[in-house]
This record gives sequence, C-alpha cells and structure tokens, in this order.
Amino acid sequence: MSTLQFLGATGTVTGSKYLLEHEGRRVLVDCGLFQGLKELRERNWSAPPFDAKSLSLVLLTHAHLDHSGWLPVLYRHGYDGRILGTPATRDLCGIVLPDSGHLQEEDARFANRKGFSRHAPALPLYTEEDGRKVIERIDAIGFDEPREVVPGVTATYRAAGHILGAAMIEVRLRSAGSEKVVLFSGDLGRPAQPIVPDPHAMTACDHLLLESTYGNRDHEVVDPKVHLAAIVGEAVRRGGTVLIPAFAIGRTQHLLFLLRELRESGQIPRDVPIWIDSPMAIRASRVQLRHPEALDDETRAMAPGSAGMALDDVKVATTVEESKALNNIAYPAIIISASGMAEGGRILHHLAYRLPDHRTIVVFVGFQAIGTRGRALQDGKPFTKIHGREIPVRARIETLGGLSAHADRGEIVAWLRAGGVRPGRVHLVHGEPDARDALAATIASSLSLDVHRPNYLEKIEL
Repeated sequence: MSTLQFLGATGTVTGSKYLLEHEGRRVLVDCGLFQGLKELRERNWSAPPFDAKSLSLVLLTHAHLDHSGWLPVLYRHGYDGRILGTPATRDLCGIVLPDSGHLQEEDARFANRKGFSRHAPALPLYTEEDGRKVIERIDAIGFDEPREVVPGVTATYRAAGHILGAAMIEVRLRSAGSEKVVLFSGDLGRPAQPIVPDPHAMTACDHLLLESTYGNRDHEVVDPKVHLAAIVGEAVRRGGTVLIPAFAIGRTQHLLFLLRELRESGQIPRDVPIWIDSPMAIRASRVQLRHPEALDDETRAMAPGSAGMALDDVKVATTVEESKALNNIAYPAIIISASGMAEGGRILHHLAYRLPDHRTIVVFVGFQAIGTRGRALQDGKPFTKIHGREIPVRARIETLGGLSAHADRGEIVAWLRAGGVRPGRVHLVHGEPDARDALAATIASSLSLDVHRPNYLEKIEL
C-alpha cells in the first residue's frame, strides 16, 4: 500500500510538507516553516509526527522558507539522509537557510536585550551553523531528468515558473504489476513572467497536489511598471521614501528587472537611489547570474552578466551599520528589504522608523498571509507592534498588483485545461480556507474533477 500524509500547507500558505510511504520507504516532499498565526508558528517547535530517522529522502520543490526552512530542525530530530533539488535551488538554499538561522539568532539576542520575549531566555529555532550543515546534504538534479531516487520511486523535476530553480515534482511509485503517479505542483508560477521559464504543462497523474494561494481571485490586469512608476513619482513629489518589503529570492530580482526598464525608459528619475538592504537578496541575484539554465530565453539573451537586473545601478547595504545609516536618508529613495511579509529581518527596523512618517509609501509586492504584520498593514491597522513597541502607521500603504509569482484562479484553471490530460484526483494545498474552497468549487464545476481539501495530518491511500 502507498500512502500520502499532509503535514503542512493545509488551510494555510506555509509549512509545506508531504510524506509519501511506498513499500516500507518514506519520502518527504518539501520541509517548510510555518509562518503567520501563532498557532501555526508553534508547530515549528514540535517534533515531527513521524520518526525522522525512518525517512529515506527529502525532495525539495524550491528554496523559499515555507518549503525548505524546517530542514535544519528535521536533522536535529534525527534525519541523516540526503535532499534532492535543482542546482539553482541547492545554491539558493545555501543562502536562505544560514540566513534564516542568523536572523533567528539576531532576533533572539535582540529580544533578550530588550526584554520583550515571554521566554527567558529567548532561543532561536535553529542557528546559522545549523543551516550551513544542511547544504552539504543537498544533491542536484536537472529538469526533465527522471531518476530512481529510492527503489520503486522515480522523481522527475519539471519547471514550475515560480522562482529561480523552482520545480514541480512528478513521482512514480512502482509496485508489482502497477504504477501510481503523484504530481506535486510546488508553487505554480505564471506564464509570460520575466526571468524564469513558463510552468511546464501538467503531466498525466493519478494524484495532483495543487497550490491554491490565489484560488479565489485573479491578479489585477494592470502593468506593474505603470503603477510602480506612479508610486515612485509620488514619493519624489512628497520628498519621501518608497519602502518595499520583498522576498529576497524571486521578488527582489523581479523588482530590479522592472526598475531597470523604468530607468532606461525615463519613467523614473535615474538620480533616485535604489537600495537593497538584504545581503541575502544580493547574493541570490548573483546566484541567478550563475544559472542560465534556470532562466527564460528572453533573459538569457540580455547582456552577459546582467540577467536583466543592472546590478551596477543598485546600492547595497551589507553591514548592520550601513542598514542603520539608511534612516539618515533625507531625500527620495527606494529601499527594498526582506522579509516579504514584514515578519522579520531588517525591514522591521525600517518600518519602525518610517511608518510614522506620512511621506513614506510602503509597497507590498506579494501575498500577505493571515496573521502577518504585512496583512495587518494591508488591512489598514492604525498601529503595528515591532520589537515590543506600538508603532503608529501614518505612511501610505500600497499593494503592487501583477508581480505575484503564484498563478491566480484563471491561470490555474487554464494550466489544468492546457495539459491535455486529466488528473485522477486533485488535492488542494497551500491556500487559506477561502481561497482553497473557492478554487475547489471552480475546478469541480468547470472541469468536473474530483477535488479534495485535506486536513492537517490527514493520511490517504494512493
């Protein structure tokens, strides 16, 4: 018997983890952090609901923390095996995981120094060194290269079009006289986006685990460059700063791509400095330059060494002192800093300093999960708590549509139709309840597919 257990991303967009069991072997697909609501974050501190020592392998769709960020904890609980991901995913994890541990150590030190944690002492979930140790365990696999990863289990990675190196994973489970195919969409990207290739067509499968982040809506039909140019222009007129919380991997590079085009076309002034206050983001941009195999044809055709980002035009705050010095900027500027949902990292210090200033424009460029500071700001909350202090929100809050790296409702349905095949059963994951429920109704009514909305820890037979 083969089974699949849903250990995360059920009714939430975080904590992606799926446990496959086939003929006595266990394979974990993704190993993500829970983020957002406290009840979700507390799961990060619990032991896994399976014996970590019993795992044969971990398959990783991509490097975002909600898919990879729990790997150091998995090893702490006794896992001693390998991880499989694309070459770009491996290199990005080499940045993301140590940085995640470093930020957790910094946050714990800050909490202990300021005394605002309920725990004495506050501890990191894992350390920078824990993150580094994981990287040694990641093996690379290219796109469209079927590989028997454990006896009876073959995995093929297909381009997901989400971020650099992101994959959907086709898993074939062979038993005597039969075969079952499970396709994990990972985070399904969008067609015709810059930098990364379009998502691969859906392949024939018995079970499809499909993300549903934007399952209840379509992205704005708007040119994000036009909106971004207007925001920068307004900030210049007001003498304020454009502050952009952005994921260091994927979203920051997309923004740099757009800002380069806006500068070249004269739609934003060249003398407005662009600051990247995220060492991880700039390292991720350099990883992008090293992996042309993970880029789309348009980006590969650009000037050698640029990958469309014009990095020479960007100022980088690499040290803590340089980051703090950005608070002294008295002229219009664009500051891009992680994290994308304003839950941690250097962006918190910038928000604490600039949210009370009415000249500031804070621009969200991605999905903000329930329970995150980013969602609260989007919802118009007049105050936000940062490092134990109540910060008044006088800045203007904007959301830049059209930049999402996740397929929306219409794009998901179009992807399901375009493959020319029908999955036996669709399991909707990686979506908040309203989005998941809406997409389930849409798929059932328009495509007449069998749709399942799994619960946390639910196990099904394949």
